[in-house]
Amino acid sequence: MTPRQKIKFSCFMIEGLNSFGTVFYFNYLYFLMRDEFGFGNKRNLALAACLGFVYAFSAWQTGKFAQRRGYFSALKLGFTIMAVFLAAGLILHLFFKSAALQILAAIVVNIGMCFIWPTLEAFSSDGESAEQLPRMVGIYNVVWATTAALAFFIGGTLIHLFGYEILFTLPLVVVLTMLALTFRLQCQSVEMAREALEASSAPPQPHQPSSPRANTFLRMAWLANPFAYIAIQTLIAVIPGIAAKFHMSPMFTGFVCSLWYFVRLGAFAALWHWTAWHYRFRWLVASFIILILSFATILMSPNLMVLIVAQIFLGAAIGLIYYSSLFYSMDASDTRGEHGGIHEAAIGMGNCVGPAVGALSLQFLPQYANSGAIAVSLLLVCGFGGLLAIWKNVK
Repeated sequence: MTPRQKIKFSCFMIEGLNSFGTVFYFNYLYFLMRDEFGFGNKRNLALAACLGFVYAFSAWQTGKFAQRRGYFSALKLGFTIMAVFLAAGLILHLFFKSAALQILAAIVVNIGMCFIWPTLEAFSSDGESAEQLPRMVGIYNVVWATTAALAFFIGGTLIHLFGYEILFTLPLVVVLTMLALTFRLQCQSVEMAREALEASSAPPQPHQPSSPRANTFLRMAWLANPFAYIAIQTLIAVIPGIAAKFHMSPMFTGFVCSLWYFVRLGAFAALWHWTAWHYRFRWLVASFIILILSFATILMSPNLMVLIVAQIFLGAAIGLIYYSSLFYSMDASDTRGEHGGIHEAAIGMGNCVGPAVGALSLQFLPQYANSGAIAVSLLLVCGFGGLLAIWKNVK
C-alpha cells in the first residue's frame, strides 16, 4: 500500500467510526429524552431544531477553519470537544438528571462534530483528479452510510442490553479512538508530503469541474439537500413517537426504522458505480418528488407495512440528493474544506427548519395529529418550487 493509499484508508476509517458514534448518540438521544424526561414529539422536534441551528452556523465556520488552519487542527479540536462533553453527558445522566444540562452537553458535542464532517469530506477528495474524484466520493458515501445504518440498526439492542449509559460510553470510546488515529494520520501525511516534494517540484494543477454547468447544479443540490434533511431530522425526532404508536420497543424500532438507512447505502453504492446521473436534472427532480411523497407517507402511515414500503422510496431519494450535494461540492472547487462546510451548513439548516416547523404546528394545531407532517410536507413542496426556479433561470 502506497503512503497515499494509507492516508486515504485512515481517513475512511475515521469517517466510518465517526458516523457510527454520532448516529448512535444523536438518534437515540431522543429516546433518552422521552424515557428520562418525558419528551413527546413536540419537545423532541424543538430539540432537533435547536441542534440543527447550532450545526448550521458552526459547520460553516468550522469548514473555513479547516481550510485556513489545516485539517489536522480541525480534527483534533473537534474530537477533543466531543470527548469532553460526552463524558459530561454521562456524568449528568448518572448523577444529576437535568434535561437542560443534558441538552447543553449535546449542543457542545454537536459543535465538536462540526469540525469533523467538512474536514473529512475535503480530506477524502483532496489531490484527486477529475477521473478519480467520483470514486473517492463514492467510497466516502458508502463508508459513512454503512456504519450509520449499522449504528441505528443495533442501537436499540445496545440500549436494551446495557441501559442508556451506553449512549455516552460507546461514542466516547469511539471518539478517543478517532483522536488517536488522527495523530497517526498526521504522521502519515507528513511522510507522504516529504516524499512528494522529493519526487517532483512541479506545482499541483488546479482542479477543473467536469461540467460547464457545475455551479448551477451545485446551487440546486445545495437547495435540495437541506430539504432532504428537513425530512430526515423531522423523522428522526418523531421516531420515538412512531414507535409508541405501533407499540415498538427501542430495540424493535432500530430493526424496523433503520430500513431507509440501508436503502440509502444501496443507493450510494449504485450511484458510485453508475455515473450517468451526473449533471442530469431529471434525476434530481425525480428524487425530490419521491422524497416529498415518501416522507408524508411515513409520518402518517396507518400500519407497519406502509411504514416499511415508504422507507424504501425515502432511502433511495435521499441517497441521490445527498450524493449530488457532496459530489458537486467537491467537483466545483479546490477550496474543499470551505465547500464542505457550506454543504454541512446546508444540512444543518434543514435539520433546524423541518423540526421547527413540525414543533410549531403541534404547538398551535394540537387538535390535528398529522399537523406536523402536513406542515413539513408543504415546506418540502416549497423547496421543490425553488429547485424548478433555479433550473428555469439557467435554461
